[in-house]
Amino acid sequence: MDFSVESLETPALTKAQLAELLFEQIGLNKRESKDMIDAFFDLMADRLVEGEDVKISGFGNFQIRTKAPRPGRNPRTGEAIPIDARRVVTFHASHKLKELIQGEGGEDSRAEA
Repeated sequence: MDFSVESLETPALTKAQLAELLFEQIGLNKRESKDMIDAFFDLMADRLVEGEDVKISGFGNFQIRTKAPRPGRNPRTGEAIPIDARRVVTFHASHKLKELIQGEGGEDSRAEA
């Protein structure tokens, strides 16, 4: 079954779409656009792997968090299993991004929050 972004209930913005926007709006050729997007995400990933935070002004912060080991349980069997310590990426939206998102919902959604 073939899915297009338009057919999904919650469409995602893809790297290909970002490259296309660079091509259309800035005038880079398609290869340069793709390479720039790939380089941007490679740089972000490299920094996060090294344990550094990635801060994008006006957008938010990506941070590495170390989760401690903890006891867990197999939900199917009920068997106790240990969950190892691991590193995860967290994202915290900037105040500007939060305000933009809240503005989309109108005044009533801000009063309820």
